[in-house]
Amino acid sequence: MHNLHIAHMLRHRAHIYKNKEVFRFKVGDNYKSMSWNTFIHQSEIISKYLISINIGCNDNVGIFSNNMPQWTISDLGILSIRSTVVPIFPTNTKSQLEYVINETAMRVLFVGDNVQLKQAYKLLKQANPLEKIITFHPHNINDKNVIFFNDILSRTFNDDIELKLNIQLETASKDDLASIIYTSGTSGEPKGVMLTHYNFLRSFENTSHSVPLYENDISLCFLPLSHVFERCWSFLILYNGGINVYNENPKEILDTMRIVKPTVMCTVPRLFEKVYAGIEDNVSKWSPKKQKLFNWAKKTGLRYIEYKKDGKSAPLFLALQQRIAKHLVYNKIRSIFGGKIRIIPCSGSSISGELKRFFHAMDIFLLYGYGATETTATVSCMHEHKYDFENTGQLVSGIEAKISEENMILIKGDTIFKGYYKKPEQTAEVLKNGWYYTGDEGCLFEDGTLLMRDRLKDIMKTSTGKMVSPQKIELILSQSPLIEQICVIGDNRKYLSALIVPSYTMVAEKLKHARLQLINKQDFANSKQVNALVLENINELQKDLPVYEKVVKIAILPEPFSIDNSLLTNSLKVRRKEINKVYAKEISQLYS
Repeated sequence: MHNLHIAHMLRHRAHIYKNKEVFRFKVGDNYKSMSWNTFIHQSEIISKYLISINIGCNDNVGIFSNNMPQWTISDLGILSIRSTVVPIFPTNTKSQLEYVINETAMRVLFVGDNVQLKQAYKLLKQANPLEKIITFHPHNINDKNVIFFNDILSRTFNDDIELKLNIQLETASKDDLASIIYTSGTSGEPKGVMLTHYNFLRSFENTSHSVPLYENDISLCFLPLSHVFERCWSFLILYNGGINVYNENPKEILDTMRIVKPTVMCTVPRLFEKVYAGIEDNVSKWSPKKQKLFNWAKKTGLRYIEYKKDGKSAPLFLALQQRIAKHLVYNKIRSIFGGKIRIIPCSGSSISGELKRFFHAMDIFLLYGYGATETTATVSCMHEHKYDFENTGQLVSGIEAKISEENMILIKGDTIFKGYYKKPEQTAEVLKNGWYYTGDEGCLFEDGTLLMRDRLKDIMKTSTGKMVSPQKIELILSQSPLIEQICVIGDNRKYLSALIVPSYTMVAEKLKHARLQLINKQDFANSKQVNALVLENINELQKDLPVYEKVVKIAILPEPFSIDNSLLTNSLKVRRKEINKVYAKEISQLYS
């Protein structure tokens, strides 16, 4: 029974681990711990409070917060009374929050900081379903319907409430709806993905066969818990008895990794891209002697992993060189991630094979994979002992896949979602005869290795009739240390162009002898020298591409793509349609 419902699974683990540490979180400048027993005890108080205000089976309860232990405690508290958790990205706007509250008829919302509380409180005062807000941080709002989380923990409840909680736990079913997770979407209105407890538990079981996790593992909870990847990963850590350390501020991640020293953590390619750019920048400033040592160590690592990826032992002399390189160079790179990192699952968008090879060469196991909210996260991932840098990993246990005539990836298994909340037409478009039509282009090899190339809707057709994958070209060009972000344009156009956010530091370093007065980012965008430098760099990277896949013109942008300006989704994917709309003038000039 404990492997059919999340509430039962976590209680079963608590029975095993009792006073063992389960959470670690920052208070001031220090980290504190929480035991399994305390975790379960606090979640039960939250369950009892919700029962006392008539929240129960099939009610939708939201969590609108950054990562913190209260997030997971509330998550379990809601699930334990057979209610459904509706995670909401902490960066959502008031209108996005309002959409979710109204569609799910949400009466109770847990919120994190005062920024989120301010947005939620406006909706509480309006005529909508929201009745109560529970805050994870203290607040100064004088309203009986805004309640501090810690105040609930100090309450006691009568035996009748205890009995109702036990009944809910006893009657809990694997088919209970565990969560409605709203996809941020690159276009159109968000859709609520309905996942059952069985979907989650099967995902934990399937992934555990491919991703080795242990009781002594320490995971850094970095991606938002509102995203299916981090939520599933954090539950997977608890499923395997590990410790979850909460990172509340994503901007502090590099400092936090050095302090926490995680052994595992999940992330998105963007983190590796930022770290790699930083390494390249630092190496460029080293002395010729240190650069020579680094390049030797890199080449040694690249040779070594060619054996390791195929499950073979490296020649004795190469293995000895690798150990020396690890002592002299790799450990310094590993220290960026805390020094004890074992594996880092990575997904959410494409990452180049060159970048994967680099980090593996530095003795950092970047475990790349593919999945979606609709598949309860993982569909395929690299295995620890045999893998391919150019693909998206092997199918995990319990997952079937096939490729349609349109080269679309189709997925079947116990982790496939039950449909989009209150959207039967959209559900029927993607769920057919048990198969989930992902909308992703790819191919499947005989050994079960999957390759996801691009979103089918993102593939462009030039005015000359050539089909082009923008993601492929962006991966190649993003290898340039001068490029921070890139969006390739070219649908129904006679040639490709690109909107580029430069690495301002690297560009300034390259042009410092030109004595340009580049005071701000707008100066970079307007500079012909910057444009020429970046285009020259791009042309070198794309020299082996066919003519129709080459970027001909570029526009340098003064502002990065971000969640705040709505040019990135909450999972850091580029919103191509929005970018085309916002930069319509710049794009028009590229083709004038």
